Amino acid sequence: MNRREFLKSMAAAAAAMKLSANVFGAEQMKTSKEKPNFIIILTDDQGYQDLGCYGSPLIKTPNLDRMAKEGIKFTDFYATAPICSPSRASLMTGCYPLRVGIITVLMPGSKIGLNPSELTIPKLLKSEGYSTACIGKWHLGDAPEFSPLKNGFDYFYGLPFSNDEDHPEYGPEFPKLVRNDKTIEAPADRDLLTRKCADEALRFIDYNRNNPFFLYLAHPMPHVKLGASAQFKGKSQRGLYGDAVEEIDASTGEILALLKKLNLDEKTMVIFTSDNGPWLQYGEYGGSAFPLRGGKFSTFEGGMRVPCIMRWPGKIPAGTVCSEVATIMDFLPTLANLAGAEIPANQTIDGKDIWPLMSGKKDAKSPYDTFYYYWLDNLEAVRSGQWKLIVPRRERFAWRFKGQPENLNQLWSAQLYNLKNDIGETNNVAERHPEIVKQLLVAAERFDKELKANCRSPQKIDK
Repeated sequence: MNRREFLKSMAAAAAAMKLSANVFGAEQMKTSKEKPNFIIILTDDQGYQDLGCYGSPLIKTPNLDRMAKEGIKFTDFYATAPICSPSRASLMTGCYPLRVGIITVLMPGSKIGLNPSELTIPKLLKSEGYSTACIGKWHLGDAPEFSPLKNGFDYFYGLPFSNDEDHPEYGPEFPKLVRNDKTIEAPADRDLLTRKCADEALRFIDYNRNNPFFLYLAHPMPHVKLGASAQFKGKSQRGLYGDAVEEIDASTGEILALLKKLNLDEKTMVIFTSDNGPWLQYGEYGGSAFPLRGGKFSTFEGGMRVPCIMRWPGKIPAGTVCSEVATIMDFLPTLANLAGAEIPANQTIDGKDIWPLMSGKKDAKSPYDTFYYYWLDNLEAVRSGQWKLIVPRRERFAWRFKGQPENLNQLWSAQLYNLKNDIGETNNVAERHPEIVKQLLVAAERFDKELKANCRSPQKIDK
């Protein structure tokens, strides 16, 4: 798409901004323009180790490694689910997935999606004069009622769901590439998805150089089925998976270079993270969570602890490493605070403002006394400080093991791990610390009861 076509596609957003200027006056717009820009780059199924700065021995990510050196790297950062749709719902709303009713992967033709009545990051930022764009994978409902345009975004370019939705029952047009509410390529060329999304992101940044903006760049890769453009295919030492990650790294470098060229470097926070852990079942086509245990579909650390890097020159101290617990839910309250947007007092969210951690405030600690690991609507684990308790599963999961021998003692009893000394969750110390087990069980039961009593419903359609 050339610049003229892009400008045309953004006309509605521009008109809205002009209307705001007329209503609020020049002084209001001047104040708005001084607000920081935000870019969230989200990858799909990228493992904890799959960046150079997180220890990958084969995948080369010089741009993200430099971003970590120039900003902050989190070692204990969590998605809120080991699968994509629930995790993305958390990012958008600042809530545990169960609170907003998105607990499983949404398939093409799903009758539910993210409820447009939910407060989202783009809705909050639009109230402060921001232009907003969702580029890449949405996966929070593919019906028009659930689209990014209904959830606070001015502009959408990308896939309504994952890039592997090409099963025969969905028809030959999947995966399909969409601009706003129109399909523009079906099936989409997987090899070009990262390149096309990166180009669209660069154009959006350039177009909004004089206005505050929020860009949500949710790359469809490195989720299988994998793809990479000719410039990167076959070039990494980690096969096609490494090719896909290295192309994402290169596109991130292009974004950082453009910010510097446009003199937006010190006005823009850039966040890079993943929606959940790696799809280990795919072997060489999946990623690595080493040294963590488990991966996608698992509430062990490898399924939900993900890489996270944040950069904002002059605001986030360079070369910082943070080992405090933070989560994908924290983006909404943190960005709202930095933009001066007010979260309504009656709006229940679970995320926390982690700016004290990001800004390197002396002695800043995690705002989480406890963090909860959910699989669907089941609370499977809880973390408090260095301790992680795997909740006993006899009553909740007995149906899974009906007819099997009674030798599943590990499932029936509590598992307690000291993550500070045992990051791989290999040594169950529950018998040595019964008081900690009891304390965490009480906290888990209390929170699970509260959450399930105060869930909100997703949007539902009849057709």
